[in-house]
Amino acid sequence: MSRFLDDCAAYLRANSLSVIRVSEIRDGGEPETLEFKPGNPCQNTYSVAKTFAMTGIGLLYDRGLISLDEPVCSVLADEIAPYRDEIDPRWFTSTVEMALTHRLGLPGGFLDIDVNPSALFGRDYLRHMMTHPLDYAPGEGAKYSDGAFYLVSRLVEKRAGMPLDTYLWRELFWALGYQEMAWSRCPLGHAMGATGLYLHSSDMVKLAALYLDGGLWHGQRLLSEKWVELAVTREFAWNWDAEHRMCAKGGMRGQMILFIPGARRSVAIQSFEGAAAETATFARDYPE
Repeated sequence: MSRFLDDCAAYLRANSLSVIRVSEIRDGGEPETLEFKPGNPCQNTYSVAKTFAMTGIGLLYDRGLISLDEPVCSVLADEIAPYRDEIDPRWFTSTVEMALTHRLGLPGGFLDIDVNPSALFGRDYLRHMMTHPLDYAPGEGAKYSDGAFYLVSRLVEKRAGMPLDTYLWRELFWALGYQEMAWSRCPLGHAMGATGLYLHSSDMVKLAALYLDGGLWHGQRLLSEKWVELAVTREFAWNWDAEHRMCAKGGMRGQMILFIPGARRSVAIQSFEGAAAETATFARDYPE
């Protein structure tokens, strides 16, 4: 086990922090994992899933199959046709990039299946979202919601011609050597996108390493440098810390992936009810 993981284990014990496991990739190497407490190896990543859904857009972007300024209603024209007259006209100004940055006009917390019963949103989640009253005109504000990344999932599915998780297996996960994974689906069978992605921590960390290395994995280009730059500078699911030393995405109950450019380190954290933020700070400040 690496010196970082050894010292991380000591830090977790000294501070009685509730972490299940931590995985690390250093300088383009292979994942190493510290299992601090027993737990199911394949865990719900909650909102960390958004980085994977966003990457589905990136794969399409690299292939010229979608653009960031494209109206979402144009991409999904066939799906929304039966209830087009019920949609707020302001929806037709919303773009792919607005979905990636939570600027669609949706209420905060919209379509949160981790908190609310799934039946609350009916059988057709897309219709429920597109006909729900908007809080503001798209692009004129920002409110974080799972609805935005359910929409991202549907955009990927439409342009890829297959569900988001199937597309990621074909274009990304196989090349990264993923183990088993599963993604929660809506009642009509579409991957949720925003949450409900079950992964091993050793696979979570590979996505952070891919972005740290500018879209390369062991010398193989999986994402363009242009997409990586767009995603991390415009914060498509990623978020920089105040000092711009660490780029991370957290999820409910203490899940996180992050990369630290200055240390050439990527880290994934799985926990239950906390400690991810403290562990991420330890990783960011760890002396090399």
